[in-house]
Amino acid sequence: MRSHIAAALILAPGLASAAETELSSRIDRVTVFPDGAVVTRLGKAELLQGASQIVLRGLPATIDPASIRVEGKGDGTFSVGAVDVRVTPGDARPVLDTVLEEKLRTLRDEKEKLSGQIGAIEAKRATIERFAQVGPDKLGPDGKALPVADWPAVFEAIGTALVKVQDELRGTRNRLSDVEAEIASLERARPQAGRPGAPKRDVAIAIEAPQPVAAEFTVTYRVTGANWTPTYEARLTTTGEKPEIALTRRAEIRQRTGEAWDDVALSLSTTRSAGGTRAPELTPMQVAFFEPPVVYESRPRLGAAPAPMAAARAKAEAEATADALAKQSQRSAAPKPAEIQVATIEAGAYQANFQVPGRASIPQDGSSKTVTLTQRKAEATLSARTVPELEQKAYLEAGFVHEEEAPLLSGRVALHRDGTYIGMGQFGLVAPGDKVELGFGADDRIKVSFAPVKRRENEPSWLGQTRTDLREFRTVVKSLHAKPVKITVLERIPFSESSGITVETIAAQTTPPTEKQVGDRRGVASWTFDLAGGAEKEIKLAYRIKWPGDRELSYEEQPLPGR
Repeated sequence: MRSHIAAALILAPGLASAAETELSSRIDRVTVFPDGAVVTRLGKAELLQGASQIVLRGLPATIDPASIRVEGKGDGTFSVGAVDVRVTPGDARPVLDTVLEEKLRTLRDEKEKLSGQIGAIEAKRATIERFAQVGPDKLGPDGKALPVADWPAVFEAIGTALVKVQDELRGTRNRLSDVEAEIASLERARPQAGRPGAPKRDVAIAIEAPQPVAAEFTVTYRVTGANWTPTYEARLTTTGEKPEIALTRRAEIRQRTGEAWDDVALSLSTTRSAGGTRAPELTPMQVAFFEPPVVYESRPRLGAAPAPMAAARAKAEAEATADALAKQSQRSAAPKPAEIQVATIEAGAYQANFQVPGRASIPQDGSSKTVTLTQRKAEATLSARTVPELEQKAYLEAGFVHEEEAPLLSGRVALHRDGTYIGMGQFGLVAPGDKVELGFGADDRIKVSFAPVKRRENEPSWLGQTRTDLREFRTVVKSLHAKPVKITVLERIPFSESSGITVETIAAQTTPPTEKQVGDRRGVASWTFDLAGGAEKEIKLAYRIKWPGDRELSYEEQPLPGR
């Protein structure tokens, strides 16, 4: 006989007077989510005749009482009644991880230092840009015009200084992003009840049996203080007949729930088990004069319930048994490389589960355990991308189509090119069927040069005259590859939202772009072309800015969409 009940948290009349039997249990299965975990315990108890209680003692205080579910079966009939969750004193032992806290303190100090460095670099860049706006016609002695012969040297100095300061800024921002991500990961792994004497919870289950019964119980509940984060490794091979990417998906698991997860069946789910369960309500908006805008509160969305896993698990076990028998029948004198154990994917319409092979133990001190989830190879398409205004070099990019059942969650990826580690990259959520593009470092066989050709700004001679600023740039891309290479060049043209400022591209002096606006990035254009081996391509860009003569302009970089 099996009985099911969700935690009702209702203490039935007379429950306190019923006899109590302690339920001895062990953790058998754990499903880890990006923001928590569901723990499954198995236990046995000898039920007394009549009304009684079985008590599961010493559970973490962080369990969600509404998530408790009890299932029972035995050699006789019995019924499961109310479930009572009690708070009890915990062990008076400090559980603070001094090593983790010291690392967090060090990272926070580094974050503060990097933020100060970014402010200083941005101030230096602003100074250089203000100097560039003066123009060489005012840089001579006593504010007079600089000789035309000296203008290229001024342009070169300004360009070099901007490239250098942009490199400093990008590197510092990347390091700050890494530090913030590491701080967030460590804070998620901190114990939710990490103080001496933290309380525990006991779960009392009301039982009614007409005669003594030997029963088995399954108790599941959700806890906080656990999470898993995806990590990836992408290995690009360009030396074969066709370029190929080998992508390995891994998971770093951490838990500080206060429970020992020893020798458990482990699965990972892409569903977020905490947060909102439906889309937020959109309230009406009224427009009026001089009123501040309405601020809306948004909540994250949560996927549907897990899909059944029994059929997929049975299939995986059968295949694993067949593979083991096949290997036993083979004998070979030559050594063979070790195989990597990967998880079984159970993909549903709204989520994906990864069943980790075998059984695992996850320490409760917050240290990470890494498991391999999937491995696959895909044909890659190669191209190069350059942003000559910021860096006069091109970067190799490789793209492939994600064809697995489960999506790729946002995460960092270790990049390798032809056996050499290149660095760390990042990609966002990738759905099955989407194309992934990753950068694999500078392409030294593509030479890029960028230079301002002309800048001419008029000075108004009377009140109300319009001022103009004409700028021309020249980019040259040369390939030293033996085969044709697809190259994309990105350049920007200032844009204005003021009716008093107009920006126009001079078509006669501009190479027509492939895209006048790249995605939703205003003012960013691209030129994409196939460049033969040993060939070079010239791209010209010219634009004119007009504005009232009694006003001054400011140039401000805008954040990228979604950043």
